[in-house]
Amino acid sequence: MSTNRRGKRIKAFRKLKGYTQISFAEAIGMSVTYLGEIERGRKEPTTEQLKKITEQLGITLEELDPDA
Repeated sequence: MSTNRRGKRIKAFRKLKGYTQISFAEAIGMSVTYLGEIERGRKEPTTEQLKKITEQLGITLEELDPDA
């Protein structure tokens, strides 16, 4: 999956779950700046970061990356 598409899906799920960028970044132990870079498709999250993101959002990796 492209980094940009994944970032957009992370952002969409985050908003769907009612998180602000600040509250979500704090919940997963990431800086707001770095989360923003991921959501804009400029940075690729590590495997560990993806695990934290999906766990916090209550989704599976397959839901985040349906084409994977």
